[in-house]
Amino acid sequence: MGGEPARFESVYQETYGRITAYAARRCDSPQDAADVVAETFAIAWRRIGEVPEGERALLWLYGVARKVLANHYRVEGRRQALSVELDAELADLYQAAPDSGVELAAIAQIFRALPDNDRELLSLVAWEGLDREQIATVLGLSRNAVRIRLHRARRRFARALAEADVHVTSESRLVPAQEGRL
Repeated sequence: MGGEPARFESVYQETYGRITAYAARRCDSPQDAADVVAETFAIAWRRIGEVPEGERALLWLYGVARKVLANHYRVEGRRQALSVELDAELADLYQAAPDSGVELAAIAQIFRALPDNDRELLSLVAWEGLDREQIATVLGLSRNAVRIRLHRARRRFARALAEADVHVTSESRLVPAQEGRL
C-alpha cells in the first residue's frame, strides 16, 4: 500500500499544472476551476490503481476532468446565468488587446456559439495541444471519429467566421476581412 501514495504524488506533480489549466480555461471563476481540479484528483486518489502509466495518466485525467466539468455544468444550470457576465469580461479583455485591430470579442462570441462538442474538440487542440490520438483517448472515441469530428468542427467554425466577415491571416492571427485585403 506504501506505493500508492507515492504513485499518486508522482502523477499529481506531473499533471497538476496541465489539469489546472484545462479546468481554468473552461470555468467561469478560479473557485470553480479549483473545485474541478480538486474533484478530479480526488477521483484519481480513489482510483489510483486504474490510472495508466506515463503520458496516458494525463490523458486519463483529462477524461476524468471532462466528466467532472460536465457534472459541474449540469449543477450550474448549464451556465445560463454566467454567459452574460462572461461575455462582458471577454469583450473587455479582447477589446483591450494592444495593436490587435481585431474584433476578438466577435470571434469569442462565434466560438461560444458553436456546439459544445465542437468547442471541446477545438479547445483540446488549441489550448491543450493534444493530437488526434490523445483526443480519442480523452473522449473515448476512435482516432478516425476524432479526425472526422475535428474536420467538421473546424469547417463549422471557419464558416461562422466567414459569415461574420472575419478571416485568419497567414500569421495565424484573426483579422476582420476588410483589414486582411490590401
